[in-house]
This record gives sequence, C-alpha cells and structure tokens, in this order.
Amino acid sequence: MSDGIQWLVGRDNWMSSVVFARGISAQELAFRMGADPDGATEPITDAQAWGLDMDMYRPGDDGDGVVRVGECAGWSFAVEYGDSTGGDLLTEISRNGVEAVRYVPIREHPPATVDYARDGVVLCGFGLAEENQRFGTDPDLLIADLIAGQVLSRDGETLLAPRDPDGDHEDFRVTYRRTLGVVERRFGLSLPRACLDEGLLPAYAVRGTPNMRT
Repeated sequence: MSDGIQWLVGRDNWMSSVVFARGISAQELAFRMGADPDGATEPITDAQAWGLDMDMYRPGDDGDGVVRVGECAGWSFAVEYGDSTGGDLLTEISRNGVEAVRYVPIREHPPATVDYARDGVVLCGFGLAEENQRFGTDPDLLIADLIAGQVLSRDGETLLAPRDPDGDHEDFRVTYRRTLGVVERRFGLSLPRACLDEGLLPAYAVRGTPNMRT
C-alpha cells in the first residue's frame, strides 16, 4: 500500500519542505535545484542530513541548503534541509514539460502551502486552510478536486474543513490532511515514511557551501 503524503501533517520536530517532480530522474531533480550532478554523498538518513555542517543563514550571502533525493510512485522527490530554495526554482524544475509539486509544512500561520508547476510555469498554489485564496496562472486548476474532497463548498470559495482562527488548536491536522489527500489523489503522490525515519537516500548540496561529510 502507498504511504501517500497525508502522514506528513503534524510531524513534530520536522520542518523540511518536499519537492516532487514527474518526468525527470532524482539526480536531474537535484541538478535543477542547484546540485553538482556528480556530487552525491553515500546514502544517509534524515538525522544524518540534519547533522551535516550547515550554516543556514549568512548575512548578505547564501545560507547552506541540502537535499536528499529518491523516487516513488512515478515521481522523483527531494527532501529539503537548511536554506534550500525549491520554491524559488519551480519554474526551472518544471521546464521542458516536467510537472512539479512543492509542499511546505508550516503549522499555524502563515499556513503550510502547496504549489504546482508544469512546463516552466507555476499554475496554481494556495495555503492549507486558505484554499479559497489561490494564485498562479491557472489558480482554479484544482477547484473541482477541492470541492469533491470537501475542502471547499460548491461555490468554490467557502471553506468546509475545520479551522481554528487562533491557530493554536489541533484542528489544523484535520484540515491539512483533507487538502493533502486531494493533492495526493490528483497527482498520485507518495513519500515513503522511511525517508524521514531511518531510510537511506543520497544527499546533494544545492546552495551555499555545506560540509557534506557525515
């Protein structure tokens, strides 16, 4: 059975973003995110990636960013660490007919976000629990899916999922899972749980000058 992506909601002590790409290899995804295609480490765990020597902020200069990459369910994926900037690179990642989805797992507010790009254009995106405030060149691309998934009412504007206006209640888990379920089904996305536990994946430096020795 596929792990899907709904399980990403509410993982404590994990704030990495994930970029999915369909139509290119995991190595090519790392390259389009700024990596040397020959610069992969030996496969490492999530904990080892967090343990790399990264300076995530340098005044007036790039911080260090790293990704671990793999493939699942017909998509390549990159788990981002440090000052990785996958969200700024979606047009580059998705060029030449490639599709790309990025999930940024922020709790409370501003909310977690989902963006979808294809063929060098960001077509749509929205915050979770703010699906009625969409953006991109085709902001309503997923509106029928969001309505069918009981995230939005039939008018496409009214939010149906539970939401705590103070942003301090666990209702966000229900809301976020519902929307990630819509995205998961629409695109067939899956990320193995092992990737954020003890699973081993090659890592690449994509920004700055991190020390990649574990």
